[in-house]
Amino acid sequence: MKKLVSICAIASIAFMASCTKNEGETPIPQPSTEKLPIRLGTTRVTDADFESQSQVGIYVVNQVDGASGNLLLTGNHVDNMRFVYDGNKWAPDTEIYWADKETKADFYCYYPYNSNISSIEEYSFAVKEDQSDVDNHKKSDFLWGRTMAATPSEEEVDITLNHIMSNVIIKLIAGNGYTSNDMDAASVAICGLKSNATINLATGSVTATGDIKEIIPMKENGQHCALVVPQNVTDTDLIKVTIADKVYVLNQSVDFKSGKQHTCTLTIERTNQGINIGIGGWESGGDDFGGIVE
Repeated sequence: MKKLVSICAIASIAFMASCTKNEGETPIPQPSTEKLPIRLGTTRVTDADFESQSQVGIYVVNQVDGASGNLLLTGNHVDNMRFVYDGNKWAPDTEIYWADKETKADFYCYYPYNSNISSIEEYSFAVKEDQSDVDNHKKSDFLWGRTMAATPSEEEVDITLNHIMSNVIIKLIAGNGYTSNDMDAASVAICGLKSNATINLATGSVTATGDIKEIIPMKENGQHCALVVPQNVTDTDLIKVTIADKVYVLNQSVDFKSGKQHTCTLTIERTNQGINIGIGGWESGGDDFGGIVE
């Protein structure tokens, strides 16, 4: 029994000594475990907003000592995270966070989302050959953008997305021997262009690949619209217009640029089967590729 009392007494003394020692000490601050979520506020650059349920892919690359790193297929701070738009805001499949409250980061965004990406430098994409269907026309649009050196914040990260494809607008004007009804009934095709592309997701640059295809544009508001892969063509049978049993072909040289709209106005005359052509740039107001085809 004496032995038991002695052990209890020692334990009691040790406990009291410990309390006395800690009373006057300053507590060691613990590192904060609070994470700062990344919020997205992408904006579309041109004439339309995103529709509800639109999906984009996001890559985030942390900067090191104030310098940007390389965008990699995997191993970035965030790899190809899908964000879905509900009509008001963007939500990720899984919550993502800044590395800390000081480290800046570079954001890369693309649309439409693809869960199976095998290359950053040569991402494969193709415009639809039949774009007369509205859904196929929309699926031919590829958007890309980036925001560099974003500072950690509770605010949304804004990323402006740009059209990577080139937009072609074809307008038909009735010349001698034709009426506006004839123009409405005409069928139009874009010829001599490649429909496949590889896109560098780090820079937004695009390269046309594959075989030459015929693209059927969408008809809207009396004009024909198609999204095509940026490429430079020379002396090419480019536009084919069929009116009843007559076929008119425009041979032209055009540099279709990424993110630009090219307008082709065709005045078609029955008498000499000639076509007046005017093609102008969209944003830059570039060269006029006008001419007459007999």
